[in-house]
Amino acid sequence: MAAKSKSSSISKVESIAAKNSGQKLRYSPTEKSNVIIVPNFPVLGKLTALRFIEWTQNNEDGVVSLPTGKTPEHFIKWITHFLNTWDIKETKIALEESGVDPSKKPNMKSLHFVQIDEFYPINTQQHNSFYYYVNKYYIKGFGLDPKKALLINPNTIGIPAGESIESIWPNSIVDLDLRVKQSKNAHEARQKRVLESVDQFCTEYESKIRSLGGIGFFLGGIGPDGHIGFNVKGSDHYSTTRLTPTNYETQAAAASDLGGIEISRRRLVITIGLQTMVFNPDAVAIIIASGEAKAKIVKQAIQENKNNEFPATVLQDLKNSCFYLTSGAAKLLTERRFYELSNKERISELDKHRIIVDLALTKGKAIKKLTINDLKSIRSSNLIYEQNQQQYKKMLIDIEQVMQDRFTSTLEIPINKTFFHTAPHHDDIMLGYLPYLIRLIREPSNIHFFNYLTSGFTAVTNKYMYDLVKRLKWFVDHSDFKTMAKQNFFDPQNIIARNQDVLLFLDGVAANRHLVKEKAESQRLLRNMIEIYEEDSFSNLNNRIDELLNYFKTQYPGKKDLAFIQQLKGMTREWEADLLWGYFGFNCSSVIHSRLGFYKGDIFTEEPQISRDVLPILKNLKKTNPNVVSVALDPEGSGPDTHYKVLQAVSEALKIYSQECPDCDIEVWGYRNVWYRFHPSEANAFVPVTLNTFAIMQNSFMKCFGSQAEASFPSHEYDGPFSLLAQRIQVEQYQMLNTLLGQSFFYESPDSRTRSTRGLVLFKKMNLEEFFDVSAEIKKSAEN
Repeated sequence: MAAKSKSSSISKVESIAAKNSGQKLRYSPTEKSNVIIVPNFPVLGKLTALRFIEWTQNNEDGVVSLPTGKTPEHFIKWITHFLNTWDIKETKIALEESGVDPSKKPNMKSLHFVQIDEFYPINTQQHNSFYYYVNKYYIKGFGLDPKKALLINPNTIGIPAGESIESIWPNSIVDLDLRVKQSKNAHEARQKRVLESVDQFCTEYESKIRSLGGIGFFLGGIGPDGHIGFNVKGSDHYSTTRLTPTNYETQAAAASDLGGIEISRRRLVITIGLQTMVFNPDAVAIIIASGEAKAKIVKQAIQENKNNEFPATVLQDLKNSCFYLTSGAAKLLTERRFYELSNKERISELDKHRIIVDLALTKGKAIKKLTINDLKSIRSSNLIYEQNQQQYKKMLIDIEQVMQDRFTSTLEIPINKTFFHTAPHHDDIMLGYLPYLIRLIREPSNIHFFNYLTSGFTAVTNKYMYDLVKRLKWFVDHSDFKTMAKQNFFDPQNIIARNQDVLLFLDGVAANRHLVKEKAESQRLLRNMIEIYEEDSFSNLNNRIDELLNYFKTQYPGKKDLAFIQQLKGMTREWEADLLWGYFGFNCSSVIHSRLGFYKGDIFTEEPQISRDVLPILKNLKKTNPNVVSVALDPEGSGPDTHYKVLQAVSEALKIYSQECPDCDIEVWGYRNVWYRFHPSEANAFVPVTLNTFAIMQNSFMKCFGSQAEASFPSHEYDGPFSLLAQRIQVEQYQMLNTLLGQSFFYESPDSRTRSTRGLVLFKKMNLEEFFDVSAEIKKSAEN
C-alpha cells in the first residue's frame, strides 16, 4: 500500500498564488470550490507544476493521476524544466519564491502512477492512444517507475493468443449488449469473453487504486460538457472504473485525436470514475482550464451544487480540491466579476454596456424599457444606477443609440477599397462573415484578396483522400488526361489551367453533373501530385496513385502524416478555397495560400517565427497595399490554437508594414465564427444577414468544401456542418439585438434592408493602434 497522503488544506504554493491574484481562495456561499486565477496559460502550467512538486516532496510513494491532450502542455514543460535545472541558482530562487523547498528535489521514482482513461478499442501502439501519451510524457518524461504504474492497455486485456484487438473488434465497434445477450456465433462468443475480461479488468483496476489508498494527487482538465476523465455530463457521482460510451460533445472533442467524428462516435472509453477520484478524502484534486470558451462550464462546475449534470461538482467532497484558471476561464464567476467591478473607481463604458445588455437580455426587455427596479435587481447594474441616478434614462437611451448605430453604420457599403482578408483555415472567412462579403463583392470599385495562412491539412480525413485518389485513378485510366498532359495542362505553374479546374467544377455544380465535378477535382489532384513528386510520367504517377491508395487505406486515423501527405491534404483544402471564391467570380490570382511553417500537426504546436511566419504575410501586404485587413480575433484559449498564432503573426506583419509605410491608413476588421462569439458590447459593427445570404452560405459551403461536408471535425455545439452552425449563431445574434432594440426596430423599419434582416454578423473594427492593443492584450493572456 502506498503511503497515505500528507496533504494539508493549506498549501504554501496555493496561498502565495492566491495572494498574488489579489482575491480570496473561495467566495462562499456562491463558490463551492477553491479557485486560483492566473494571467495566462503558461503561468497556469507553472502553478500546477509547482503545486505538484510541493505535493511530491511531502508524499514519497504517493499516487498521482495526470491528464493527456493539450491541456497539460505547460505543466509538462515546467516540470521538465524544474527537474532538469534543479541545482541552478535561478531555479532555486523561483521555487523558493513560489513556496517550494528548493533543498529537497522530489523523488519521482517513488511515485505510483494511475492512467485516467483510454479509448476502447484502440491499438496502444498508435501514437494517438493515451497509453502512448502517458508513457512518453510521464513515465519516461518525468522519470517515473514503470513498475509502479497502473496503465490501461487494451492490447493486453482479454485478447486470446493469435488474435489482435483489431480482429476481435472489426471496425472498432463494440456491442455492449453482449454483456447481457447470448452470442450467436463463434466470433460473438470471443467478443463476449473479451468484453467480460475488460469489465473484470475495470473492477480489478479500481481495486488496485483503492489498495494504494486511492489517488493522492489528481490533475485534470474539463471538457466542453463538463467531463473530467471521461465521466461525461450525467455521470453518477458514485461511479467507479468502467467501460462506457461517451456523449456527442465528448466525441466531437475527441475527433481530432482519433481522425474524425466518424471514428470517435464508435469508440467507447475505459475511465476511472468520479468516486475513484474522491475515494481518498485527503486527495489533492486540481482542475485546470484556460480560455473564455471554458468560462460557462467552469462557472457551473464551481457555483452549482453537487449534481450529476456537472461532473466536476463531485470535487466539492474534497477539502484539497481547487480550480486553477486563467482570467478568461474565470470571467463568468459571479462574485469575482462583482469584486473587480466594485473596486473600480469608475465603471468603464465597455463594462457599462455589457452589464446593461446582459440585464436587458435576462429580463427579456428592450434597453429603453428597463426600469429602476430592473437596474436595482442585480448588484452590478445597481452599481451603474448608483453612479448614474440622475441621468439613468439618458444613459439607457445613449446605450440603445450606440446599438442602433452599430447596425445602421453597416448598411452602406465601402467603395474604392482594397480588402486583404486573412484566415487561419480555409473556411474561416466564409463562416465568419460571408454574408457581408457577398455585399462587399457586389461593389465593383472594391478589390479583394484572400490570404489563407495555414495549409489546414489536419481537417482532411484519410477516407476522404482515399475516395479522391480512387476517382483520380479512374480518370487517369479512362479519360483524356494523357492528351491534356501532352499540352502541359497539368503543369503546376499553368495558371490558366488552374483556373479552368475551378470553372469546370462550377459548371458541374450548375448542371448538377457529378462526373464533371469529379473530373475537375481529379485534374487539380493530379496537378498537385505532379508538383509534390516533381514528375509527370503517367507510369510513375500511376505507381504513386497506388501508393497513396495503400497509404490512406492502411494508416490508422489520427496518425501524424508524412510531410508530403500533409502537403497533399493541405492542397486539397486550398482547392476548396479556390472553388469558393471562383463561386463568386474570383480567379486563383486573388487567393493566396501561405502555408505558414508553425503549422505541423504536432500535439504541442510551435510558436510563429519572424522569418518563417511573419515575413510571408508582410510580403503579401506590400503586394496588395490594402485599406482593410480582416483577422480572426478569438480570445485566449477559445477555438483552435492556430487562430491565436495566426493573429499574432498578422499583428507582427502589420507592425512592420506600418513602420515602413507610416502614411498607410489601414482599418482592421476582427471577426469570429463558430468557435467563439462577440458579446454585443465588444463588437462595434452589426452586419445584417438575410435569408438569401443564408442560402448562399449553405449552398457554397456544401458544394465547395467537400472535405468538410460530412463534418468530420465538428464543433461540440452542433452535430452537423459548420455552415449550419454559423447560421444558428448569426440568427441568435440577431435575436439578441431584436430584444435589445425592440421588435419594431426591425419589423417597422422603412428600410427594406433592415426589415429583411434575419441574422447578424458581428465585427470589431479598429485602427492599427487599437488592433495592436487588442492583440497585445490577447498575447498577454496566452503567453508568459
